Parts: sequence; structure tokens; C-alpha cells
Amino acid sequence: MSTAEKFIVLPFRKNRGNLVPGEMRQASNAVSAERIAEAMASRFVGVAAYAVMVDEESGDMSSPRLLAKHGEIADLNAA
Repeated sequence: MSTAEKFIVLPFRKNRGNLVPGEMRQASNAVSAERIAEAMASRFVGVAAYAVMVDEESGDMSSPRLLAKHGEIADLNAA
């Protein structure tokens, strides 16, 4: 199993009082992910930048590590 660290930005919005994730964006590095999250923060209830491990064969993501947080976000580790 080959894994690689990837950087993602995940916006959150409210739907019927619950936080729901929006469309995930990929970033080229940690600094870029943090900048994208900051730029998106004014348009969403919350935005988070994460470093995740991705299985390159299946595309499965694991081990999310929070890099930056703006506003309300859901806990990815709770699932």
C-alpha cells in the first residue's frame, strides 16, 4: 500500500442547523492550504485546512491533521 501526504481545504455550511461539508479543494502544500482556507473564510460558516494521508491505489483518506481553522468546523476524527 503506497500512501502520500496531501493537503486539502474543506468549507462548511449550515443545512437545517447542521454543519455539512462543501466541495473539497486540494492544495499543493501546507502554506497554500492555509492561504486558501483564509481566503474562503468570509464566504462560509467555517473552513478548515488539513494534511491527510491518501492511499494512492484506492484514494482513501486517513489521519487528518488540522493545519488551520476559521469559524465552525466539524470534527473529521469523529467519523
